[in-house]
Amino acid sequence: MKLSIKFVVLLLLLSGFFVVAAGAGEKKPALPKLMDLGAHKCVACKKMTPVLDELAQEYQGVFAIEFVDVWQKENRDTAVKYKIRMIPTQIFFNVEGEELWRHVGFLSKMDILRKWRQLGYDFKVPAAGHKQ
Repeated sequence: MKLSIKFVVLLLLLSGFFVVAAGAGEKKPALPKLMDLGAHKCVACKKMTPVLDELAQEYQGVFAIEFVDVWQKENRDTAVKYKIRMIPTQIFFNVEGEELWRHVGFLSKMDILRKWRQLGYDFKVPAAGHKQ
């Protein structure tokens, strides 16, 4: 009897381990991404913050948003990689990470959504109650 209880417990532990291990290898689906390269102290960049925050909340899981402060020492390589000359610069990427389009300066929420549509991404309209 003791042996069968130990065996059942061992099987349960092992099955739990394999379920966790299998889930660890799963990747999240790739999303198109909007990268905003700017600086926390830049006036136009500060105006982009609420726009990006609202989009990130409303379109979570639909497209990704990444902000990179290019004035921070650790992000200088990113600024060089993307050849940033002026800020803010927004770069739109497809799910494979290829650049689709870029813009320099402030970009409104509606202009961002309009550009996504022009690029072939017709995202679902957020739930009622959200401003567009």
